[in-house]
Amino acid sequence: MAATSFIDTKEALIVVLDTLEVLPANPPSLYIDLEGVNLSRHGSISIFQLYVLPTKQTYLIDVRTLGSEAFTTPGSDGRTLKDILESETTPKVIFDVRNDSDALFSHFQIGLQGIQDLQLMELGTSTARRHYLKGLSRCIEGDLGLDENEVAEWKRIKESGIRLFAPGRGGSYEVFNVRPLSEEIRLYCSQDVQFLPRLWACYDDKLVLQLRDSVESATRDRVVLSQTADYDGNGKHMALAPDIWSGCDLDTKAVGGDSW
Repeated sequence: MAATSFIDTKEALIVVLDTLEVLPANPPSLYIDLEGVNLSRHGSISIFQLYVLPTKQTYLIDVRTLGSEAFTTPGSDGRTLKDILESETTPKVIFDVRNDSDALFSHFQIGLQGIQDLQLMELGTSTARRHYLKGLSRCIEGDLGLDENEVAEWKRIKESGIRLFAPGRGGSYEVFNVRPLSEEIRLYCSQDVQFLPRLWACYDDKLVLQLRDSVESATRDRVVLSQTADYDGNGKHMALAPDIWSGCDLDTKAVGGDSW
């Protein structure tokens, strides 16, 4: 796994921000995820995970400790993490932006822009009509071509973390707020975000122009929806493909000879 740093002071955060001043946009340099207790407007954000592709560094930013300063502390160039997250010209890659956007907007007034949603990118690469979305675990295990050892290690880290935080397994999401962070949770937080660049490369290579437009539109719709007063981030509806694809009949030549 890539090197991981736990960022729980303003001084350390400034150092991180200074490494983000000039980064390539294609492929995207920034890959993000969040963990927390009931991650939503009704819960809290504990950890902001950031993977920087050019430097192969993973940062676990301690939102529990830093609070709003995690997003409002400026780097040497004056830019904050909030500025970066709201920048339309700085691409950020995430898997299923909805609840993360809900939490960031509700608690820290961050209106995400420049988002590339891997869950929707995966849907856009499908050559068959689908009504349901794939989860991150299915994407990692099914689409990355991991060897047996990689799969075994990924599952081991995943399972160790789930046992600690999943209420149905006797755990509690409060483990994300315990300091110092346990090694199991530290690895759990680091692992998935480090797979996101490989998923992006896999799906980006398969997306044709017509479907790119649909993915971008659906991603913007997700962010807008997450900021509405009646947004509900729990329930079976979260597994449904966006209406933008429901019953669509795309030109089969545009999707490599296969229809939805």
